[in-house]
Amino acid sequence: MAQDLETLRAEIQEHLAQSGVPVFHGYHRLPPAAHVIWDTERHPDFREFVEAARQSGAHLLIFNHHAFSLDRIDEALEELEDADLTREEKRNYETRLKKLRDYEGFTCSVELSFTLDGTLYSFESHTEWFESFTDTVGEIEALAEDQDIEEDDDSLGGYFSKN
Repeated sequence: MAQDLETLRAEIQEHLAQSGVPVFHGYHRLPPAAHVIWDTERHPDFREFVEAARQSGAHLLIFNHHAFSLDRIDEALEELEDADLTREEKRNYETRLKKLRDYEGFTCSVELSFTLDGTLYSFESHTEWFESFTDTVGEIEALAEDQDIEEDDDSLGGYFSKN
């Protein structure tokens, strides 16, 4: 997979401009009742998705793309500082995160979507390194969450009788 999705982003924008399909540049904030994700492994061409949207009667396509920012790494590193990990575990996560600094400014994801009858249909493409980043952040968040749960369990220990 490409290290940067800038070419794909530009191709999508050009195709949408020529297709005559109205485009809203944004993203979905609220999760829909149902979400269907396009099979990009067997059908990687976004043009098929656009055509399916058009034929299904979609009135508007939503287009979104993200450039990778160092702020995301900094936020993950801050969360890592608060995690209760050994020095070696922290160093491992820090190394994984810092390796991704070279991708600053790269387009890491592109998304096309439309809503029809309450269902969100989406075409998503992410670089492998961005998926690695999101996996790492997810691991850190899970560790921090586990730590919060343990602290909450201990905080009520003195208030209940064990009789």
